[in-house]
Amino acid sequence: MRLKDRVAVVTGSASGIGRAIAVRFAEEGARVVSSDVRERPIWDQDGRSTTELIEEKGGTVSFCGGDVSDPDGVAALFDHAVERFGRVDVAINSAAVFNSSSILDTTEEDWDSLMAVNLRGAFLFCKQAVSRMLEQEPIGEVRGRIVNVSSQHGMVGPPEFCGYGVSKAGVAQLTRQLAVDYARRGIVVNAVAPGRILTGTHPGEAEYLEGGEPDDGIRYSLSRTPYPRLGRPEDIAGAALFLASDDCSYVSGHNLMVDGGWMAY
Repeated sequence: MRLKDRVAVVTGSASGIGRAIAVRFAEEGARVVSSDVRERPIWDQDGRSTTELIEEKGGTVSFCGGDVSDPDGVAALFDHAVERFGRVDVAINSAAVFNSSSILDTTEEDWDSLMAVNLRGAFLFCKQAVSRMLEQEPIGEVRGRIVNVSSQHGMVGPPEFCGYGVSKAGVAQLTRQLAVDYARRGIVVNAVAPGRILTGTHPGEAEYLEGGEPDDGIRYSLSRTPYPRLGRPEDIAGAALFLASDDCSYVSGHNLMVDGGWMAY
């Protein structure tokens, strides 16, 4: 119960990494505000919503749909959290869209879509989180914690990830900037940076997770990862839990790689 009675807002929580974080935080005692543009997962073997998963385990959750690229929607999300639970202790920015292409194959529409959700959405979300946290009384030394989900692709330049990599690099820098600006006022800001995580939402993953043969992309990722498997959403949830908990007492402005050793290879 490392988050007992803490209030956690989690975006992108219908599927994949955000879903795993919301469920894990609820298991650790948090009162979770789950948010996404949809309530049902994009891909999941049992098809249950994140709300259903949490409630079946006896957790506390409230769903608030919305688009992180819409400032009014993000403000409404934090209004919902404060009205429902009184404060926001942890804000998890997990909502994202994905695209793989070189700059020549990236259309302006592709670029704008990636930046709108991945970077503008992170900016709007963090701005609301900081403003709400500054208004509330601290618990111990901390008024609130923000955990962004950046990416391995924001730290290196993998082939043909132009727009996505740039957007996630922006998230990593936003994390560092907010940590510097608000640490003295009791707000701890960090990021978790996933490597290849099998969520079932990218091409070939659902088939592989259901027992099929790995495609070329998965075989390449396996060959580049020293750990003998690829990542699971639960791996990111565990790292996010540390960054959101009181155990993370003197870590700020950090992008924590969770990649099975890929970046060390």
